Amino acid sequence: MANLVSNSPEGDLPGKPTSASRTTLSHIMTASHTNLLGTVHGGVIMKLVDDAAGAVAGRHSGGPAVTASMDEMAFLEPVHVGDLVHVQAQCNWTGRSSMEIGVRVLAERWNESTPATHVGSAYLVFAAVDGDGRPRRVPPVLPETEKDKRRFEEAQIRRTHRLARRRAIKELRAKRAADGIED
Repeated sequence: MANLVSNSPEGDLPGKPTSASRTTLSHIMTASHTNLLGTVHGGVIMKLVDDAAGAVAGRHSGGPAVTASMDEMAFLEPVHVGDLVHVQAQCNWTGRSSMEIGVRVLAERWNESTPATHVGSAYLVFAAVDGDGRPRRVPPVLPETEKDKRRFEEAQIRRTHRLARRRAIKELRAKRAADGIED
């Protein structure tokens, strides 16, 4: 696992295995969760995703953590009233004070014994904070399985893209300001 190094300084905090904070939240969807099309509103699913990811971030970091960004939310299939939704989350990667949490959303009929369907996926970045809301260090995540190692490596790629996108936008805004263009 030598090539799986987080951005946390060595020896700073002991690492935690992926399984230590992995979480599943389950919820039955009711009529109060529907949109105008009669399916479960995407915002309801996003809230469940944020809740599960927040639980993982808090468990992994050992304290409060706040949502910094949602990298991606893919809705693959509609969710219906009466579906039992399972939101599975785990810490994929850690930096100094940030964590990428991967989330997989499954749905199954509450009264049937058919396999659950993969209905959505998301990647969120959380920042661990202290009592004053300032960033605090997080333990490195220690991938345990080949799947965990793949997720760790993919999370590093997403982080590189997030940072490059942020830098490019900052440079564009600075150039527009230098050219006298106001937004």
